[in-house]
Amino acid sequence: MTPLLPPDRAEAVRAVVAIARQHAPEVDAEGRFPREAFRAARDSGLMGLLVPAEHGGWGGSPAHLVEIAGALGGACQSTAAAWVMHCQQVDALARFASPRLRAEVLPRVATGQLYLGSVTTERSGGGRLLTGHSALEAGDDGFRLRRDAPIVTGAGHADAFLVKVRSAPDAPPTDLSLVYVPRDRVRIDTTGGWNAMGVRGVDNLAMTMTASVPPTHLIGGRGRFGEIAVESFAPIAHLGWAATWLGAAHRCWVDLLVHLRRPTTSANPREPLTAERIARVRGRLEVVNAYLHTVLAEVLTRRREALSLADTPTQIHLNTLKVLAAEQCAEAARGMIRLAGLDLGYRRDSPVPLERLLRDLTAASLTYSDTRLLLANGALSALDPHVTLAGERQGADPTGTPKENT
Repeated sequence: MTPLLPPDRAEAVRAVVAIARQHAPEVDAEGRFPREAFRAARDSGLMGLLVPAEHGGWGGSPAHLVEIAGALGGACQSTAAAWVMHCQQVDALARFASPRLRAEVLPRVATGQLYLGSVTTERSGGGRLLTGHSALEAGDDGFRLRRDAPIVTGAGHADAFLVKVRSAPDAPPTDLSLVYVPRDRVRIDTTGGWNAMGVRGVDNLAMTMTASVPPTHLIGGRGRFGEIAVESFAPIAHLGWAATWLGAAHRCWVDLLVHLRRPTTSANPREPLTAERIARVRGRLEVVNAYLHTVLAEVLTRRREALSLADTPTQIHLNTLKVLAAEQCAEAARGMIRLAGLDLGYRRDSPVPLERLLRDLTAASLTYSDTRLLLANGALSALDPHVTLAGERQGADPTGTPKENT
């Protein structure tokens, strides 16, 4: 496992990964939530990876998230995706909640009592993260909200939710707040299920929720959602998802190579066409891995130096990471199936689960639309005349000369 973790925690991660891998076929076949893996994650403390040590958590960083998401993705993409979304919520609470709310919630996350769900989508929003329709209304003892959400990951199993809402009924659509809503304070009506082609175990349900919450459950105060999304939600999601998709493709590639090396295989690695196909798959994985760790290093550096992630080059790099990983991992899966052939690559009962890999990775470009991110990058690129590429020191050209002086 990862050398970034102490041995006992690395061993705990390995145990969760093994359980996720064991149950992945039935999770996919039955389209059910990965209960066994999440039970193990709760019991091991893995749900508290990003909970600071002072609240009883592992005190982990995005680097730990990337390593573990990759391992979980190689075992079960549904488990990995739902866990990454939970970690996204934890990061937002740890970085933006009041001391009182952190003290109330984070120790329970660390001990596995709270699995956090995310409610950011709206039927009328067209998938736009930074606009909203449903609004907070003032109540006698805090706020009331009614929220109609078309997709909530882990909806049937989450113990609490972070809910995006407009800050007030008369607030503009971009004036958004984030609210912590425990399950025991909310009425939930499920309005739609999840019978999908891939990532079938994430329990993405449509639901309507009605709740009353105290003012202390407003995360960071009114109108902070845009900042939370830029500093926490988007980077954790893009890093975690990219690691998950790469981990899944990498695991299948390792398993497929075992079969391709056998003398009885119909795909001879010494034949030029086969060798080229092998090289292309390997190249796609190399590119995603390199870009993932380059952007991860940028995020870690900016957080360590208390710099915002809202600067234009960093936003472009994070958006590019998500799009690049989604496209290249899916293409790698298609390349593996071409190499494996009809019997090994196309069968649902193949010893290398390439059919499941391709179905799962088909969702990658749809999970927060690649098109939306490319449109954003097109606009952002006009605001970065120095063209600061990922891995490049900001403010300098490749020769090290300050760009403002060139």
